[in-house]
Amino acid sequence: MARSWLEYKAPAWVQWCPGCGDFGILNAIYRAVAELDIPPERLVVVGGIGCSGRTTFYVKGSNAHALHGRAIPLATGIKLARPELTVIVAGGDGDLLGIGGGHFVALGRRNVDITVILFNNAVYGLTKGQAAPTLPAWVQTKALTSPNIHDNVNPVLLAFASGYTFIARGYAYHTNQLKELIKAGIRHKGAALIDVLQPCPTYNNVMTNKWYEERIYYVDEEGYDPVIRSADDMRNKLPRIMEKLMEFGNRIPLGILYWNQTRDSFEERLEKLMPGYLQAPPGTRRIDIEGRPVIDPFEVFKDRVIQT
Repeated sequence: MARSWLEYKAPAWVQWCPGCGDFGILNAIYRAVAELDIPPERLVVVGGIGCSGRTTFYVKGSNAHALHGRAIPLATGIKLARPELTVIVAGGDGDLLGIGGGHFVALGRRNVDITVILFNNAVYGLTKGQAAPTLPAWVQTKALTSPNIHDNVNPVLLAFASGYTFIARGYAYHTNQLKELIKAGIRHKGAALIDVLQPCPTYNNVMTNKWYEERIYYVDEEGYDPVIRSADDMRNKLPRIMEKLMEFGNRIPLGILYWNQTRDSFEERLEKLMPGYLQAPPGTRRIDIEGRPVIDPFEVFKDRVIQT
């Protein structure tokens, strides 16, 4: 039986602007982890800097708040130390694709079993509306003194190129559909990205709810099949998948865009390299017995000590 979403609601006051898409994402996270029956003590939400980073204070779990751009490496360390935990990264487009862009790519290369929920509103909301990496060129939002002259990053295409094996896009105000995408991303064994488009009613007066609702559509309503089960699937479906990953304009696709079920996760590769890793991962091993280290560092490094 699924848990109540209220079991995951922390007592902290939610400090977001009225109408912010973050509320919808938070609601979807509550309901997704409740329906998956994940015990709060086995749930880890890792956040970075920005409005999205506050999610770590609003969800009951064994959470962590990282430095700017460093949510993914911290989450990676947690997952590899304790692979039985459910680890979610809650980060903004600026945090994960700007200063954290290198870590975003590295997670896909490794295919660690982490679910990245990208809060994508195309602006730096907490620092007063500067252009974020996902804001298209020549768009001028209310906080900018001139149009943005940087080309934008396509999160789902970058995720594909980096090696993510589950890539989806949701919309913050469509909480039922977003909840199901989050559930699917958590169930997937490998690196999962859920790019969540959201209005920022305070600073992004261009990409509003009306703007999105005129463009978004769900790919499953068109019979689109994103699942890769073999090399033949990849060859046959790749042109259509690339079309969906690159489409962002008058029409914006939502739903599961790519789902590769043929690659091992990083944890499964470690098990092949180090048999027993999954049964006794680093976070569960004793490091001392009655105060004495299990491993003597002086013995381990005796051949590398420089005598003076």
